[in-house]
Amino acid sequence: MAKVLISDKLSESAVDIFKKNKIEASYQPGISKDDILKIIHEYDGLAIRSATKVTSDILEKGKKLKVVGRAGIGTDNIDKLAATKNGIIVMNTPFGNAVTTAEHAIALMMSLVRMIPQADHSTRQGKWEKSKFNGTEISGKYLGLIGCGNIGSIVANRALGLKMKVMAFDPFLTKEKASELSVEKVDLDTLLKNADIISLHTPLTDDTKNIISSDALNKMKKGARIINCARGGLVDEVACRAALETGHLAGAAFDVFVEEPAKENILFDAPNFIATPHLGAATIEAQENVAIQIAEQMSDYLNTGAVVNALNYPNVTSKEAPILKPYVKLAYLIGSFLGQVTQEGILSIKLELEGKASNIKDMPLMASALVGILEPTSVSVNNINSSSIATSRGINLSTIKHERRCDYETLLKITIKHESGERAISGTLIAGNKPRIINIQGIPIESDFPKSALYLRNYDKPGFIGDLGNVLGGQNINIASFHLGRRNIGGEAIALVEIDDGIDEKIIQKIRALPQVARVNAINFEQN
Repeated sequence: MAKVLISDKLSESAVDIFKKNKIEASYQPGISKDDILKIIHEYDGLAIRSATKVTSDILEKGKKLKVVGRAGIGTDNIDKLAATKNGIIVMNTPFGNAVTTAEHAIALMMSLVRMIPQADHSTRQGKWEKSKFNGTEISGKYLGLIGCGNIGSIVANRALGLKMKVMAFDPFLTKEKASELSVEKVDLDTLLKNADIISLHTPLTDDTKNIISSDALNKMKKGARIINCARGGLVDEVACRAALETGHLAGAAFDVFVEEPAKENILFDAPNFIATPHLGAATIEAQENVAIQIAEQMSDYLNTGAVVNALNYPNVTSKEAPILKPYVKLAYLIGSFLGQVTQEGILSIKLELEGKASNIKDMPLMASALVGILEPTSVSVNNINSSSIATSRGINLSTIKHERRCDYETLLKITIKHESGERAISGTLIAGNKPRIINIQGIPIESDFPKSALYLRNYDKPGFIGDLGNVLGGQNINIASFHLGRRNIGGEAIALVEIDDGIDEKIIQKIRALPQVARVNAINFEQN
């Protein structure tokens, strides 16, 4: 039975969902990092919110850990590079609290332009300062969205309903989507120059850190306002304080801060500043939604291999997972073959799919093929990090799906281009799930993937099989099966010889010395 540790406060509905899916859930909200380090090796999954910091040492200690699930959107409390390195999927719930966070941004905007918190405080002190709290209408004003994804698009919809004009800066927003949302797509400088109110809805990355810098603030029109319900660190807090004090910035409302929990902050006593304690997702509905969603996603992955809302692996539905499984295995075995017989530096890897294979997702197949190819030279490679390892080595990756008719019901071909030429192997599935080799280097050959085998390239001349048999027999090595293929009579040929036991380098040298042999490799296929 799979086990999941819940280290932050989640709705207990999550525990019920894990239990329903026959997964043991240990509910320990508030557990310390030291205690997590002591027990994480026991768990297959870790479910968190924002409090738990999933650091590299936790991920390395989690030898069984397969998935970290964040109940919410932001994942900057997870070391995603370390997770990928260790083959751990990172999931979040990008839709579960989108409405709640968008509504909070709208609430802060209304509070900001009408100075509601300040007016409330003044009134309850017995003052009646109507003239002091002269606000601003938002109708007809320009709202500038930095980020127009799940949350930003909802904010846009609500703002349009309030008769605002909406512009958005988002590199991933297409013109078609902008038109559909009735949003004007603009560059950042245009947004800064024209927006009356700016609302941030983008993740914190190297590119977005301090996207509202002192330079950006100077480009904004005098009297503009800023709302941040996304991530601390998107706004330079020191520069924001200075802009509030000079009056260049008419107001700011933040739900998130660089350091959280924010017991103190340079902005807290700034004029016209509103702060809330990271309440964007803090509604009954949102807490329930994200807890249920992350528990369902993690359960599906642990039970079926389905991947939903992953940040470091392509999504795979529960329907797709069992269909993909034999193809993933075939891709790995072909890749393993190529990886074991290729000693040269690899320049590119091409995956070609025909027949039924052309209709399935290719990224999991490429990831699995890369594991097989890279294993001989990278002990830490896995399905999650294989693509990044390949690209870091300068290996060009490509996939081609052929719609042409195929001699086989389904076919996978992997071609490696290396420093001395190229090498290609094709395979298929027999009876829907049994992997089989059908072509090596353009030479037809039919074989399964034996546990232990010899791969030989030889010249098609009489006496080869007998000479090889004599060498192996003389070393008491039994041949289990023998598969042959040739390009033409008397020309280049290949042999795949299944043997009962492994073979050492001395025997390899004896085989290599045979006059008909051009090359020989001992290969092993581990099939789980």
